Amino acid sequence: MSEPGVPLAGVIGYPIAHSRSPLLHGHWLRSYGIRGHYVPMLVAQADLREVLAALPKAGFVGVNVTIPHKEAVLQIADVVTDRAALIGAANTLIFRKDGRIHADNTDGHGFLASIEQQVPGWHPPAGPAAVFGAGGAARAVIVALMEVGVPEIRIANRTRARAEALRSEFGSRLVVHDWVQAGAMLEGAATVVNATSLGMVGKPEFKVPLDALSPRALVCDIVYNPLRTGLLEAAAAAGCTLVDGLGMLLHQGAPGFERWFGVRPAVDEATRAAVLAAP
Repeated sequence: MSEPGVPLAGVIGYPIAHSRSPLLHGHWLRSYGIRGHYVPMLVAQADLREVLAALPKAGFVGVNVTIPHKEAVLQIADVVTDRAALIGAANTLIFRKDGRIHADNTDGHGFLASIEQQVPGWHPPAGPAAVFGAGGAARAVIVALMEVGVPEIRIANRTRARAEALRSEFGSRLVVHDWVQAGAMLEGAATVVNATSLGMVGKPEFKVPLDALSPRALVCDIVYNPLRTGLLEAAAAAGCTLVDGLGMLLHQGAPGFERWFGVRPAVDEATRAAVLAAP
């Protein structure tokens, strides 16, 4: 049990052992000399509501939320930001002093901040974007791309119906392509994003043909294990500008840390090194 006055935060998911968020927030807590703790918590779906009700009573000021709870917490939270409602998922919860749970989604912020840090000259309106995937991460990426003025967003998902649902929700700026012809989305695309788990350690490879990839394209993979995915290797060979997935993880964590612990943390090389230190 924590001593009074020491704020607690953490990440809840099922599974949770893979999460690098404890490394990230632990690094920031040490860097700023903050007397706080950040812990991983394995929480089954059936226990989610009960756990969230108990955590503030145990001294928690908030938590990050990962798979499979990102959608379910919207039904439990007392306050949901417009951004989280639009994306349809939350990854950051703040436990207010009045007992209410505030839900937000910082994935889109993390995605954009990562690109802006790694590629300062990125100009989103320069041309269409091609986004692979239609899950929660893809939703956050699509909303972010729309906000910064990408003129057309081409999407493909292994289950086409999920991509069609996104088009119905977000409008005609989205153009759906069949997964078996997803390589065609790359023709003239200025920004390319893999928002699936393909290429991650333990998952199938990303096998979309990349022949149409322009050397002028910016290619981003949200997968960060491995840091240099097969997609990024191929994009590098084609002369593209690369953005790895680690930056999104780091930047999405910063707003929550600030709300919980009162300091806006820096996302720098020391932060990257701390998160990459573990096997």
